[in-house]
Amino acid sequence: MSATHASAPAHARGGSPAKVSQARLATTARRKFRVSKLVGNLTAIVVALLWVFPVYWMINSSFTPNARLSSRTPSFFPTNATTANYENATDGTGFWSALQMSLLITIVTLIAVILFAFLAALAISRFKFRGRKSFIVAVLFIQMLPAEGLFIAQYKMLSATNLLNSVVGVSILYTAAIVPFTIWMLRGFVAGIPAELEEAAMVDGLSRTKAFLKITFPLLAPGLVAAGVYAFLQAWNEFTIALVALPAADKQTLPLWLRGFLNASVNQGVNWAQVMAASTLIALPVMIFFLFVQNKMTGGLVSGAVKG
Repeated sequence: MSATHASAPAHARGGSPAKVSQARLATTARRKFRVSKLVGNLTAIVVALLWVFPVYWMINSSFTPNARLSSRTPSFFPTNATTANYENATDGTGFWSALQMSLLITIVTLIAVILFAFLAALAISRFKFRGRKSFIVAVLFIQMLPAEGLFIAQYKMLSATNLLNSVVGVSILYTAAIVPFTIWMLRGFVAGIPAELEEAAMVDGLSRTKAFLKITFPLLAPGLVAAGVYAFLQAWNEFTIALVALPAADKQTLPLWLRGFLNASVNQGVNWAQVMAASTLIALPVMIFFLFVQNKMTGGLVSGAVKG
């Protein structure tokens, strides 16, 4: 018996050559996967740093004295940090009135865009009516119109209705500019929710309105949040329309205020530290809003997937 075991080939005791080869291939594949995953993670980190660096440089420069910022040697950390740049940017420069104007216009525009775009997206996705295709083509056509070609007509319209330098006038123009794309954005979300869900709820005894509010509307939360983010960013950062509709010096949004703040210091030499502080003040509400809504958007997407 011992002779038989002694004369048995080595691969019979350790496994067949095919199994050994498969084990080696599996080990090699795992190593390649780990290496590729490591390379992918490092690449993502580098790309993220490249994206974040301009924002970091703006914030860093806003706390740096202008003399230090103008030196030939760059400072990647806020040495001798100071808040004087923020104090000089906000004291007596019209910042607070511009902030109030931007907030009012953005809030009014956001509400109007979400309301009109949601109803329009719901109509073209759920109902068949005469002129539906023409309406869709019109939305696409409006998106292709250059904004500069409408400035004269917009100015005359607001001037004739005494809506120049007003929150209502600017909000109307912002809404008209943002609604077309928002309709297309929400249309995709509405079309992605099967109408059979509402029909099943109606079979169970719910009315069409209750079926929509209890079944479809919660699933549309991610789309509404995404559309709200888009509308907020467009209204908050809009410059050209505000330049036409707000010619008065005391009725300006933050982008117009920043341009005036920059032009005021050109003759004396641009104080880039204060400009960076002013830019940070304008960007900060957008960052806070986006970070807050991003969490809500992720939670809405997950809950929508579970309900669906």
